[in-house]
Amino acid sequence: MQDITPEAQERVQEIAARHGVSPDAAMTLLRALSAGGGTMAQFSHPELGGMGQWSRGGMIMVGDMFNTALKARVDALCTELSALFGGNGPWQAGSTPAASSWWPAELGSPAWSGAQNDMRYAYFPASNRLAVSAGGQVALYDTAEHRIGGVSQQQGGSQVLTLSSDRGPVRLEDLRRLQASEGAASAPPAPAPSAPPHSPAPSETSDPLTLIERLADLRGKGVLSDEEFTAKKAELLRRL
Repeated sequence: MQDITPEAQERVQEIAARHGVSPDAAMTLLRALSAGGGTMAQFSHPELGGMGQWSRGGMIMVGDMFNTALKARVDALCTELSALFGGNGPWQAGSTPAASSWWPAELGSPAWSGAQNDMRYAYFPASNRLAVSAGGQVALYDTAEHRIGGVSQQQGGSQVLTLSSDRGPVRLEDLRRLQASEGAASAPPAPAPSAPPHSPAPSETSDPLTLIERLADLRGKGVLSDEEFTAKKAELLRRL
């Protein structure tokens, strides 16, 4: 994380004091928000319940999962700290936060993005895409019916990602990895023009006797009852 301006340091200290946490805890969240592009944070600090995760829009998890007061405090802290990323944010003049547009440009702006260890990820609900960067390589996944709310990464060298979704936890490996040509969700194909309604030839409709013969066939096949056949036959005979 780049150095922040003295004004931003004072602001962080004010925010920390107002929410009853140490400046170190607030800076931990600020660094996590920096890695998450200002919209998501994955952090670990004893004052914040250990390991936790926050994303703009309401998703909040803390290690002390039943401590609703702590959840509310972390949410308020992250919301206020994320506001520091507007404009030039808390960075020194002329500098910008670490670039976050590492995903394919055609995906647009993600609903949230984040990073942990040497992995980065960004979620694009409009196209049902999840972008994951590891080792300098970007992979795209189809999230299908899942609405992804966050990511947890297994600690250690195994690089296992578990996603939280509206359908419960889902492993990254359970999502379909896309080929390069499938990266951005393509627009649904335009429906084929429907064939114009069939217009029967005059010989098919204007000759009552021909129609009566067809009705008789339908009666023989059981499609029409005797009563239906008799009524329709009488109607057609009146045309003669």
